[in-house]
Amino acid sequence: MVLLNKVMLSYCSVPPIALGVQFWNNPERSGWLLKQGEYIKTWRRRWFVLKEGHIFWFKENYLSRNSKPRGVILVRNCLTVKGAEDVLNKQFAFELSTSKETMYFIADTDKEKEDWINSIGRSIVRHSNSVTDEEILDYDSRRSS
Repeated sequence: MVLLNKVMLSYCSVPPIALGVQFWNNPERSGWLLKQGEYIKTWRRRWFVLKEGHIFWFKENYLSRNSKPRGVILVRNCLTVKGAEDVLNKQFAFELSTSKETMYFIADTDKEKEDWINSIGRSIVRHSNSVTDEEILDYDSRRSS
């Protein structure tokens, strides 16, 4: 699999901006998901953590400041997150897409799938590169000037 255009990075090259994220402390969402391996396309169970516009994954669910992520996805480069049961023909599947790549995940239950989709969707809106500060027009501030 092509690395999500450098969006998805191996744990050996976690981007410096991600190093400041305290993923072990109060994540926005965390839990077990299945994801396909990068080279060998088997499904592997990984512990995922969503925090501050980053989706980290680990082999274990016990995390500390010394834990090493196996990978990270920068949410600001993601465009959509949606169910993918029809695409994969697997229950509780969902997909996360960038302009270059689509990654697939499988949750344990329908509720967990929906919770991940909702949490990632909110994070995409908060951290999106699609609207820059210069493109935001604040009508209230224009009226008072």
